Amino acid sequence: MKVHRELAGSLPEFRNAVVTIGTFDGVHKGHQQILAQMKEEAARINGETIIITFHPHPRKIVSSVPGDVKLLNTLSEKKLLLEKAGIDHLVVVPFDHHFANQSADEYVRDFLYQYFRPHTIIIGYDHRFGKGRTGDYHLLEDFGKELGFEVKEIPEQLLNEIAVSSTRIRQAIANNDIDTANAALGHPYFFEGLVIEGNQLGRTIGYPTANLHIGSEEKLIPGNGVYAVQVEILSNLHATQQKLKGMMNIGIRPTIDGKKRVIEVNIFDFDADIYGQTLRVHVLKQLRNEIKFEGLEALKTQLGIDKLQAMSCEL
Repeated sequence: MKVHRELAGSLPEFRNAVVTIGTFDGVHKGHQQILAQMKEEAARINGETIIITFHPHPRKIVSSVPGDVKLLNTLSEKKLLLEKAGIDHLVVVPFDHHFANQSADEYVRDFLYQYFRPHTIIIGYDHRFGKGRTGDYHLLEDFGKELGFEVKEIPEQLLNEIAVSSTRIRQAIANNDIDTANAALGHPYFFEGLVIEGNQLGRTIGYPTANLHIGSEEKLIPGNGVYAVQVEILSNLHATQQKLKGMMNIGIRPTIDGKKRVIEVNIFDFDADIYGQTLRVHVLKQLRNEIKFEGLEALKTQLGIDKLQAMSCEL
């Protein structure tokens, strides 16, 4: 998959472009149906699939009360999932006030048509675009007749399923219901973090942990608890192709009177120095809530039980 971050002068001449537009946050099972439809259409006309997405999230720019935008995927994670899905091109459009203030006509003629020369645009019946959100499916159809492209509709039922799934996944992750989230995603929820130095308490009780710093403030992180995970090391000497089994704690570590929320991962049968490296953590299952134990021995006993459970979890 080719990724394009600029419009003017950088985009190729696409071959029979099959285009859709959206955030595709999570690239979950509902999104995967749209991707399958795009690929089927592209195969029929010997074309290329193109997803147009925006960065930063449009809500951060146009909302009067943007609040905390919590996303299932960072941009790099979205790229990974769309590439796995077999999409040919991802175009990341810088979203700013200038772009947001285009009229609907300008959006179609000066953006979609000028840069993509689409053969087919696949869009939801309720998709709105342009300043004041005045553009819609019917306007696209009118332009399609004039400029020579087809417009195909994503069914209302599928769009509703996607909206419900995205909300449900976010709620499930926030509430530690990893089973529900992963079932709707069609893959284990994952995030990436940089290994930073911790207090090394885990090493003293036989469970050394990698403490993670999450670079994106927008990334949705599961709630406090202990989880079965599989881990990829993405950088430097210990980079791994295979996924290593482990367990993760998210929380304040009440047994040692912790105050700061931390994310720490114990990778089983692994003792290399990975400070400064990046881990991709696939969250398989919540094992239990975070608990305050009577002391470190009681904690160590429970960690042994947690490890046995985590060892039995598979992707």
